Amino acid sequence: MHITIGFSPCPNDTFIFDALVNNRIDTGEFSFTPVLEDVQTLNEWAVAGKLALTKLSYGVLPLVLEQYRVLNSGSALGKAVGPLLIGQSALPTTTTITHQLVAIPGEHTTAHLLFNYKYPNASNKIFMRYDAIEDFVLSGKGLGVIIHENRFTYADKGLHKWADLGEHWEHTTRMHIPLGGIVVKKDIPLYIQQKIDQLIQQSIAYAFDQYPILNTYVKEHAQEMDEQVMRQHINLYVNNFSMQLGHTGKAAVLQLLQQYNQMHGGTQLLNDQIFVPTQD
Repeated sequence: MHITIGFSPCPNDTFIFDALVNNRIDTGEFSFTPVLEDVQTLNEWAVAGKLALTKLSYGVLPLVLEQYRVLNSGSALGKAVGPLLIGQSALPTTTTITHQLVAIPGEHTTAHLLFNYKYPNASNKIFMRYDAIEDFVLSGKGLGVIIHENRFTYADKGLHKWADLGEHWEHTTRMHIPLGGIVVKKDIPLYIQQKIDQLIQQSIAYAFDQYPILNTYVKEHAQEMDEQVMRQHINLYVNNFSMQLGHTGKAAVLQLLQQYNQMHGGTQLLNDQIFVPTQD
């Protein structure tokens, strides 16, 4: 069975899926063709139901639950891993961002949801690719919400942290931060969903067996990134929750869905409608 899988070119995703898509593990009857795109494009495709298997931001999950379930493997959750609000200058002692222009890495992203969670009255927002936001802030056009490797590079460029949006989430909810996950179409037979789940776990285990050596797949999709930054990226976003969400990880995702429903309205679904049931 042939399956097309969408994920980003960021080191955490290429690290996770290298063995799966490049035949470094035995995938049996399944073959996988990767489509690498930025997270906002993947989110838009998920809303449109374009791919059977895809990475997405947990912020867009409420919009796709009629079509997709969340796999237990492949997620990015953790503590101190959330998006940051940055500015060209240091944070003033007294300031409000209600009317300041803020660049956000996509409308249907976890970063946007967490930004709204901390700044519900901020209304002057612009959406762009995550890797264009540092330059937006450097040019003096406004503030920016950064994710991924930009967490490790913004200070070297003379930019300043104004707020840690993930820290605010952790402090108020006492939950880990659910950033991104892997979803699969509900119309795919359940045993295939569960097999894909297992194969992604095997792919991650293979990657960790080779680590800290960086495979060529990670390097070729992060050509302008220093290897140390690649490792920082992987260390931050690939962890035990990537292998298996477990009760704690699922609770964090459910908390995010609840927060979305409080902000936008909506009905909470049953767990087996949200997550791929694990095999007994």
